[in-house]
Amino acid sequence: MTATVNTIDITRHNITMTPDDRRVVIKLFVPGEDAQVAHNRASSLIERILRLDETDINNQLDDVLSQFSGRHHDILGTFQHHYEVVQHRVPSHIELSPAARTLIGAYFSHEFSVEAAALCNPSMVPHPDQGDLEPGEIRAALSLRQIGEGHISSIGFCSVVLGPGGAIRLEDRGGPLMIGNRVGAKHMRHQLVAALGDEDMDNEASAYVLNALPERYDDTVFEEIIGHLPTELLARPTTPMSLELIRRIVGDDYAVTFPATIPLHQRVLWPATPSESRGMEDARFVQVVDPDGRPAYQATYTAYDGFNISGRVIYSKDLRHFEVTTLQGPAARNKGMALFPRYVGGKKMALCRSDGETLGLTVRDEQHRWQPAGPLLVPHRGWELIQVGNCGSPIETEAGWLVLTHGVGPMRRYGIGAMLLDLENPERVIADLPQGLIDPDEVEREGYVPNVLYSCGGLVHDDRFWLPYASSDVRIGFASMPLDDLLRRMQPVGG
Repeated sequence: MTATVNTIDITRHNITMTPDDRRVVIKLFVPGEDAQVAHNRASSLIERILRLDETDINNQLDDVLSQFSGRHHDILGTFQHHYEVVQHRVPSHIELSPAARTLIGAYFSHEFSVEAAALCNPSMVPHPDQGDLEPGEIRAALSLRQIGEGHISSIGFCSVVLGPGGAIRLEDRGGPLMIGNRVGAKHMRHQLVAALGDEDMDNEASAYVLNALPERYDDTVFEEIIGHLPTELLARPTTPMSLELIRRIVGDDYAVTFPATIPLHQRVLWPATPSESRGMEDARFVQVVDPDGRPAYQATYTAYDGFNISGRVIYSKDLRHFEVTTLQGPAARNKGMALFPRYVGGKKMALCRSDGETLGLTVRDEQHRWQPAGPLLVPHRGWELIQVGNCGSPIETEAGWLVLTHGVGPMRRYGIGAMLLDLENPERVIADLPQGLIDPDEVEREGYVPNVLYSCGGLVHDDRFWLPYASSDVRIGFASMPLDDLLRRMQPVGG
């Protein structure tokens, strides 16, 4: 692959991001339940705390606050919330002081270092805040895959300023982190229809629920409808299993929000449902144009529960309030979907790799199900024979849709390539870079996952293409190149 690197004017910028194990969040900690065979020790712990006198309680609490307050937003509120989670373990006849309740919450809390294991797979979009910039600059928001203890992935953010020309600078990403507050989701009936179609479920219980639901509904409306299911349907042997499945599907969709005072680089999207409990992987953010012409952000990512993967999509107008829904359809059953930034020919399209090794194109149908993909790129060159996929959403240029690809070759070595799709007919490949674009150098090849370069999306600013990328899952680097130079080096393919 190195031949093409020498012919395109690529700049590897002398700026890198590495994992910072000081970036921590507070999580609920229940002693005993982290073992392979859970043995809950909550009651015995609370009994020991209740034996402390009020002086000991206050001294212990003061010590905790002196050590941890500066590391977190609203630590007292978090301790109070964790106390409320376990307060049913406190005997009802015991009246606790505010300090005792807070201290119990502290004992049921722990810090989790979100980047302790790895930091990788960035995507880049225009930042919602373009204030305080010089002429020729643009602020970009980066999403980051953060990997901590137990290989649990979450989504973090930071910002960089690009331009003028080839200038780049990282903005501050210090300060305490915050996990988004779970808020009521506005569910969409057509999403439930699509999900039940994927599960091949159509019986009287599911039909009753679907018929009763409005097109947009919240959790309260959903529970009211479930609660009014006719007695005759409740007595059917298939109903309990049907309701369990429907509840799981609806529960997988959720929303989180952050206070406006929390800057983007301190926001963390943390696994919020059982289906993503082991990680939210490889978010591909893209700035989109809604059918009504309003700009917004969407991102696809992989939810992982330790055994199964499933596709999710995030929608946000401002990168502060996030709505998460499950992707449905045959093309959504593999990793690596990447959305087009706009509708093409009235259709919602995405790149995907539904067979595990071929880069394909999928279309969402009227039932919001992603249809089987048509192939765009099949592994056929030496540096990509194991598998190919995308490195983020297509970027619209006058010459066509610019798609960054990844290919896997001998010794599981990942490199990044590029191809060009027809603007009006994206299923047609116009051109590509036969030798690829960029691959790991001697420094980048070393790390947590050796010999890997990978990105989840770049952007164009002032006729320059910017590519954030992870190298071996231990650092994030940045490359840029003149867009016209990249396009000019493409070689035509097909007829």
